[in-house]
Amino acid sequence: MKIWLDGGLQDIESARVSVFDHGLTVGDGIFETVKAVDGRPFALTRHLDRLTRSARGLGLPDPDLDEVRRACAAVLEANPMPLGRLRITYTGGHGPLGSDRGDQGPTLVVAVGETARRPDSTAVITVPWTRNERSALAGLKTTSYAENVVALARAHAHGASEALFGNTAGRLCEGTGSNVFVVLDGEIHTPPLASGCLAGVTRALAVEWTGARETDLPLDVLERADEIFLTSTLRDVQAVHRVDGRELPGVPGPVTAKAMRVFEERSGDDLDP
Repeated sequence: MKIWLDGGLQDIESARVSVFDHGLTVGDGIFETVKAVDGRPFALTRHLDRLTRSARGLGLPDPDLDEVRRACAAVLEANPMPLGRLRITYTGGHGPLGSDRGDQGPTLVVAVGETARRPDSTAVITVPWTRNERSALAGLKTTSYAENVVALARAHAHGASEALFGNTAGRLCEGTGSNVFVVLDGEIHTPPLASGCLAGVTRALAVEWTGARETDLPLDVLERADEIFLTSTLRDVQAVHRVDGRELPGVPGPVTAKAMRVFEERSGDDLDP
């Protein structure tokens, strides 16, 4: 297995990042997860656009996108697999033990791991913790993921694959690594970016391809929605058959099933939409 680090491919067994890297010591970093099908990344341009937005939001130098593209291509060529999780990590680099950044420049790591297609439906739970829609990190895809680790562990303990958050205003926000959509009276709705949710690449494509509306939704909409589905890089469009103790019958419902079909067709037609 080979990864990209320090400007070139390295064996995973010998690749090393400093123990003083700011991504490790204070979570000062950003990342993207890209789906790779038979060695070809999906929606890479959109992911790299978001990588740059996240870097600017965190105050990191703009990543060299030409290098990132070369790194992705090299890693995928060196590690052939039918379905891969391509991970781009970009941190503040070597720094002091406090929150101040060092001056040695950022660290770029690109790696890939084999993955499998997700089931067509899943169970989710809601958690008592909130997303802060006014946080300095709201909408940025940072490596500060401990909150998601805790919430996801609770989901797994309850037989679910995802945990959904409200925000500080009690509105529906997002999952630990997904965006959430609900169907009400035949119409698809998803929380707006102002809710504090991540601007998911799959979310944006689903909105564009299904005509979903961005709607400020109360958290308890999950108790009455006709259908619920999640979107993410590795889930694509995934139906929800249970939320907390509520079972949703006939999953995927007709609206979700159509969204799944449309996404599969459109994404198959264009690998970089």
